[in-house]
Amino acid sequence: MTSSSDVRSRPRTGAGLALRDAALGRPGRPVLDGVDLDVAPGEILTVVGPSGCGKSTLLRTLAGLLSPLAGKITQDARPLTGPSADRTLIFQEDALLPWRSLRANVELPLAIQGTPRTERRVQAESWLARVGLAEQSRQLPHHVSGGQRQRAQLARALAPEPRAVLMDEPFGALDAQTRAGMQDLLVEVLRGTGATVVFVTHDVDEALFLGDRVALLGSGRLAALRDVPRPRDRAAHDDPARVALRRDVLSSLGT
Repeated sequence: MTSSSDVRSRPRTGAGLALRDAALGRPGRPVLDGVDLDVAPGEILTVVGPSGCGKSTLLRTLAGLLSPLAGKITQDARPLTGPSADRTLIFQEDALLPWRSLRANVELPLAIQGTPRTERRVQAESWLARVGLAEQSRQLPHHVSGGQRQRAQLARALAPEPRAVLMDEPFGALDAQTRAGMQDLLVEVLRGTGATVVFVTHDVDEALFLGDRVALLGSGRLAALRDVPRPRDRAAHDDPARVALRRDVLSSLGT
């Protein structure tokens, strides 16, 4: 039987993702062109840009749901040709199945992987405990708050140990306090998983808090990549390097 500590002690190597001279979008409707980007294993890359600039298209391409119109997309230097259990996609809507308890929702991807019933129940309960939902594991999604549903979605996404987590504005519908709590929780639960993260957001402060680097999209291209000063600390928002980077990002976005 797998214990809670076992789930936390099986770090995997994150996926290395890369795009080379890539054009992204749908046939006849490219939204990004000439994209060259490397996402290092275990990195948190945040992506910001105005509405319609191609942020979600970038995520769906990395997930394997869209093929590039031109150029090359790779994972670990091998062509990325479609969806894979190595990569999971998290949306703003939690997409939990309303007739399944939170635990049963978290168990679902494990069942699809063929994990034995007893083991997947233990793993699901362990992940729910990690995101602060041990007491709510038997609740249906409509009986818990929006923030708790997002916590359950995070547990469901990480339980099968993906090597890359692609997140599309997952906290955008939450109030400011809950959103900050989810940002802290994300950093905490990712620690030790080894997962690579690409996190799309409209919120520049969120991008700078979460990201090791921030990618700026605009005018149909990857406009810039910036390293984010560390350590990751909310109290450091007045740090001169962080203030300068925030000003640079806002300027690049035209805001």
